[in-house]
Amino acid sequence: MSVWNAANALTALRLALVPVFVVLVVVSGTTRPGWQMLACLIFGFASLTDFVDGWIARRFGLVTSVGKVADPIADKALTGAALLLLSVYDRLPWWVTVVILVREWGITALRFWVIRHGVIAASRGGKLKTALQTLAIAWYLWPMPAALTVVGDWIMGAAVLVTVVTGFDYLARALRLRRPTAAR
Repeated sequence: MSVWNAANALTALRLALVPVFVVLVVVSGTTRPGWQMLACLIFGFASLTDFVDGWIARRFGLVTSVGKVADPIADKALTGAALLLLSVYDRLPWWVTVVILVREWGITALRFWVIRHGVIAASRGGKLKTALQTLAIAWYLWPMPAALTVVGDWIMGAAVLVTVVTGFDYLARALRLRRPTAAR
């Protein structure tokens, strides 16, 4: 199977959109509504490619080793850049960014730690976490009236809660995978 297929092309596109997104956020300075909207739309489109590339890969049997590695890298690059920029521009508290990024990198490390024993597939909670993070980030990026910013805070609060809970779930699953076979 070729490495270059539709699913991997979407992953590559998402990765290529990260610097475009970063430039748009920096140019907007989070105070220029037109640029903010464009940055938000690019973020939303890039996030959508994450859902679509996974569906295409599974539906059409296009899952590759390259895709298994590149997809989470693209996801973390996009989400990480967004969280860092939102914190730099004081739209999001730094502790939120740190909690989310530590969990994301920790789960990636866990997946590599157990790879010889099995794969930790994304759970429903993990998918909910991704959806909540994406929605919260988009809410913060869009130039909302001040009265509506509290909605973004509630969405991000839910995202942080699900992020932490699913992080512990992945840790428990990884520890189960690492147990000797006779102990199972």
